[in-house]
Amino acid sequence: MATEFTGTGDPARSMALLWRTSPTADSRPGPKPSLDVDRIVAAAVRLADAEGLSAVTMRRVAVEVGVPPMTLYGHVPGKGELVDLMLDSVLGELYPDERVPTSGTWRARVESVARANWDFFVRHQWALHVATGRPPLGPNIMRKYELELRAVDGLGLSEVQMDLLVTLVNGFVRGTVSGVHEKAAAERATGITEQQWWEATAPYVAQVFDPERFPTAARVGPLAGEELQGAVAPERSFEFGLERLLDGIGVLILNPSR
Repeated sequence: MATEFTGTGDPARSMALLWRTSPTADSRPGPKPSLDVDRIVAAAVRLADAEGLSAVTMRRVAVEVGVPPMTLYGHVPGKGELVDLMLDSVLGELYPDERVPTSGTWRARVESVARANWDFFVRHQWALHVATGRPPLGPNIMRKYELELRAVDGLGLSEVQMDLLVTLVNGFVRGTVSGVHEKAAAERATGITEQQWWEATAPYVAQVFDPERFPTAARVGPLAGEELQGAVAPERSFEFGLERLLDGIGVLILNPSR
């Protein structure tokens, strides 16, 4: 799936739409129109959840909401701004009570941040394909940043360390959760399960694999494959990696000057 980038639309228009400060037909006196930005964004998100981000075009979204494409452009100027709006919209699902990341021990707080992001990316696979080098500074992405910073506040870390720690946790989650979708995509693309693929390739592997040349792989591979039931186990990798990540964060908290 191709990567989309936030911040590719007009910055002023995106910010006005994200914060709903732009005067539109919605704010004019009289009967309210049936189409508004929220409805457009909701339709685009449903389409992305069902078919992926590449399916989201202005023409396709217009079909979904039942209007001519030019009507859509009267509310959202283009796909660049729409992607910004989509991402900010779904980020509003995180931390519904606004207290989860700041309750309990530091370890429980950081873990809750990681698990909330994991669940988010499992629900919205397309969001993994949105590069946020220029993040859409809308209300929900700012809220997410605020709450995740609170989770690591008061631990003796500098402000820069707090920011880097939040980035570290988010990056770890994105890296591990991608495996969930890659496995599913491989099955859709090949039409066979991972188990069926291994069974089909096993006779050939047996012919070419030289355990004397690859002794460590010969020892580790079968044991890992049997326990993990595949070449990769994203959920297991997440649990294993999260524990190691939290252990490392604990070392930093004990000695922030490191």
